[in-house]
Amino acid sequence: MKKGKRVLVIGSGGREHALAWALARAAEVEIVYVAPGNGGTSWPPFPGDRELQPRAPARSVPIPPDDLQALIAFAREQAIDLTVVGPEAPLARGIVDAFQAAGLRIFGPTRAAARIETSKAFAKALMRACSVPTPDYAVFHNLEEARAYLRAHPGPVVVKASGLAGGKGAFVCESAEEAEEALYRLMGERVFGEAGDTVIIEERLYGSELSLLALSDGRTAMPLLPARDHKRLMDGDRGPNTGGMGAYAPVPEVGPEAIEQAVRQILMPVLDAMARQGTPFVGVLYAGLMWTASGPFVLEFNARFGDPEAQAILPLLETDLLGALEACLAGRLEDLNLRWRPGACVTVVLASPGYPGSVPEGLPISGLDDAAAQEGVLIFHAGTRWEGTRLVTAGGRVLSVSAIGPDLGEAAARAYAAVERIHFEGMCFRRDIGRASVRSL
Repeated sequence: MKKGKRVLVIGSGGREHALAWALARAAEVEIVYVAPGNGGTSWPPFPGDRELQPRAPARSVPIPPDDLQALIAFAREQAIDLTVVGPEAPLARGIVDAFQAAGLRIFGPTRAAARIETSKAFAKALMRACSVPTPDYAVFHNLEEARAYLRAHPGPVVVKASGLAGGKGAFVCESAEEAEEALYRLMGERVFGEAGDTVIIEERLYGSELSLLALSDGRTAMPLLPARDHKRLMDGDRGPNTGGMGAYAPVPEVGPEAIEQAVRQILMPVLDAMARQGTPFVGVLYAGLMWTASGPFVLEFNARFGDPEAQAILPLLETDLLGALEACLAGRLEDLNLRWRPGACVTVVLASPGYPGSVPEGLPISGLDDAAAQEGVLIFHAGTRWEGTRLVTAGGRVLSVSAIGPDLGEAAARAYAAVERIHFEGMCFRRDIGRASVRSL
């Protein structure tokens, strides 16, 4: 007989580990399953009420995120009360539509609503239609036409794949030569496959980047703490784009007035427009913003929790995550009051040598127990797996080391103190997460 609610998290990264951890802290939850999970997403129930400890157990389930029928069968067999989708690819495949058709409760936008992430061309047209500030742009389906546009519009631009490219499909170009090379990689070499069939060329803006995630029930936007993600591989925002090398929350210079402005000028017009189109957005709407001297501009929208933003935001959430997600599904988000732990959280991503290109696997990982024992530290697995009794690397981004502190400086100090205790061959990470100062907004 069930003792509480059973939850299924879809995905295998650090974001999914953080979601499972947060959901397992809810008093109503009996068990959390993670499909397919990773080396860190199985744990026993923890006795007592130790701070930062999940209460309910978790278990990895070897079902890939794209096997929708197997996931539906598992949810039925295990009487899953709620499924939570982590990554974007299952949303693009219509996992929410499939679960809903099967009579199963699932948190995330439908395939039609997820187009705000899966098609940058769609998102740009939507923003233009509802007067949401976004960089000027042009859309191309043909390489030669895109090249001709570049020749007619010299200057710094950003070249983007319209489709899903794992967070690596945007190229910030300083020169026409760099822009031409980016175009050829996307449309000529097709490094991201069909994601580059349609390409966006947009003006380059300058300012401070900000990740603003909000829960939505289709009618209401409830912002989470603002976060800042670091996409470039190396310190000082140098090197190639990655899926994210670290994040921190909140962003000290972003006050309530700035968040209110972004909700009013950006999130609500988009949610209202999607509802009018018959595709209401229920899930997490993530606006990647550039805050300029003229105010906020949208660089992109995502349709789910960010990675690594989730690993920096969720540890600060005091409100029951399960209850918050269920409020979205029930259409009563406006009645919810989100409570946050005081202080800050800094997340540092540890990556394999060669990332974001091809990486070796099977490198032994050591020092996790010592690192996790440090004050305020949480370790979320991503590219890990067990080989017998050894934990080894199994991907590009291997671990997210998150640390809570009374302020941003102390949180960063705790995170890096934990990082220094972890080792695997060729481990790379940025040393400036949460440490770089930016101008006030």
